[in-house]
Amino acid sequence: MMDDKKRYDELVQLIRYHNERYYDQDEPEISDYEYDQLSLELRALEKEHPEFSTEDSPTRKVGGTTKREAGVNVTHNVPMLSIQDLFTKEDVTAWIREVQQRHPDARFSVEHKIDGLSMSLRYQDGALTLAETRGNGLVGEDVTLNAKVIPDVLHTIDLPGYVELRGEVYMTRENFEAFNEKQEELGKKPAANPRNLAAGTLRQLDPSITKERGLRLFIFNVQDAKGGAENLMQCHTEGLDRLKKLGVSTVPHRLCSTPEEVLEEIDAIGESRGELPYDIDGAVVKIEQIAYRSDFPAGSKYSAGHIAYKYPPEEKEVVIEKIEVDVGRTGKMTFRAKFREAVRLCGTSVLRATLHNVDYIHNLGIDEGCTAICRKQGEIIPAVIAVTKSTGTVYEAPTVCPVCGHPLEQEEDTCDIYCVNPSCPAQLKRTLSYFAGRDAMDIKSFGETYVDQLTELGYLKNCADIYRLKDHRDELIEKGIMGKEKNTDKILAAIEESKANDAYKVLTGLAIRNVGRTSSRAIMQQYESIPDLAQAKVEELVQLQDVGEITARSIVDFFSREETRDLLQQLKELGVNLEAKKQENASSMLAGKTFVITGTLPTLGRKEAQELILNNGGKVTGSVSKKTDYVVAGEAAGSKLDKAHELNITVLDEAALLTMLAK
Repeated sequence: MMDDKKRYDELVQLIRYHNERYYDQDEPEISDYEYDQLSLELRALEKEHPEFSTEDSPTRKVGGTTKREAGVNVTHNVPMLSIQDLFTKEDVTAWIREVQQRHPDARFSVEHKIDGLSMSLRYQDGALTLAETRGNGLVGEDVTLNAKVIPDVLHTIDLPGYVELRGEVYMTRENFEAFNEKQEELGKKPAANPRNLAAGTLRQLDPSITKERGLRLFIFNVQDAKGGAENLMQCHTEGLDRLKKLGVSTVPHRLCSTPEEVLEEIDAIGESRGELPYDIDGAVVKIEQIAYRSDFPAGSKYSAGHIAYKYPPEEKEVVIEKIEVDVGRTGKMTFRAKFREAVRLCGTSVLRATLHNVDYIHNLGIDEGCTAICRKQGEIIPAVIAVTKSTGTVYEAPTVCPVCGHPLEQEEDTCDIYCVNPSCPAQLKRTLSYFAGRDAMDIKSFGETYVDQLTELGYLKNCADIYRLKDHRDELIEKGIMGKEKNTDKILAAIEESKANDAYKVLTGLAIRNVGRTSSRAIMQQYESIPDLAQAKVEELVQLQDVGEITARSIVDFFSREETRDLLQQLKELGVNLEAKKQENASSMLAGKTFVITGTLPTLGRKEAQELILNNGGKVTGSVSKKTDYVVAGEAAGSKLDKAHELNITVLDEAALLTMLAK
């Protein structure tokens, strides 16, 4: 019993965390399939131990919290609930037979389950009055201005009285790829998948951005109709067909009468999903006669009279022709499988897949010439998950860098293999892009594309050369490498401005193994300058908070190299600040304390609050855990506040935080 309760509590925390990543942050960390497996395990435990379940269980709550960025919060007239997922065709058949046992004339609409985000549209006397997101199922956001620039959203509709329609906002794969191509041209981070990009786009403050990115909408349900439009609420597909004649974009659907017809349509949708212009993550089955639906409730979280069949992850058998080895930004070897022939997965042609590291390769028995199963993890990243026909041989990892020929080194207690040659050409582009990027020197508009071109043309051989680009201004303009005169001058000015950055940003940009932005900042709070840090010994560094022996050795090894000392001298001569800036009113009173900031604070912006904590020795993280000491909560704090209460973590408002710092 105790083991079951422990696992139950773990699952609740885990699912809440992933709900927040998916619904609130639009940045899921696991695939839908992996999330579904966690949910199934939680449901099974609740069925076996009903006493575990509480009112705020993830099995009883919908979606995430509401956000305020795109407008005001709106209470739904009709709750925007989720749909109960089924994972076997036997369960689908059993549900249909249960419905027909009670209502022998029941029929069913089978529809595409679009992978996007829900939005409801309210019409009064034919005019669109409000568009709202799902939020937590009971309260959402007003996104009317953004909805009006989506071409599938009708501003007027030829219907009397009050009508509320629910649909799914999505982005086509074509528009998604066009967005990412533009991001790459600008040197910015690409979006992870169409669903996340659609969610972020609908919440934009500027409707022109929403319009530019090309969102689409499918209406899949009539939520409410009165004052003359009640006939839309009698038979589901008849209502959709009537709406379609009025110009409404309705979800593809087929009316079925038997379990066999339903399963046939589910199979047909599954077979076509790779060829669709948009992503789907299942097929929805709804009772056609709307009056019958209330006889089949599925709990407080789910809409009555609906189920969704979730397709298993799409997999294909491949022959691995070659194992390709590349060099990452930090010098770590990365491994990819190249297939003998490309395969179609989730609508795209796939020729390569990640292999993670040497241990992963050896554990699965992967070698060149083997036959394996490839799956798109989260329907995004291709990965090899199993070998079906082995070659009988063991893959031998390289011993020298495939780019520069320098001997490789294996990091202690890990399977990671590194090229430690700082002049390795493969590392140079990635290192320079990272140095200029947002997490380090944050040189505006100086993205990866420009770095690559300038490196290939010989202008950049190390990060100090970035500050020498002004000497080549006329030449750069003439060649158009960074655009015309105006854009080139803008970038050169941003480069010059970055010289004044705090030293911790320079330390971050040097890309020392195991030293990121947060640890760089913490380290530089203990040293006057980077040259001072360069003199530190391992024994001294391990005394610092969050610096272990591996990190300490990485720092000492990096600064012991002659080329590093030369680089620091160049940066200093070029006017780049290497001194740690001492913040006014800074202290170490929060040293050793970890904070999470959530919600909207009365006077402080989130970045201001973060700076305040960091400047006084504290640490700020993005998620609540047992290691969190304080949660600073403002208005609309959401699930992080719930988790803080659950873990008995001290919650502070803005005033309490300021009082703590005033002591």
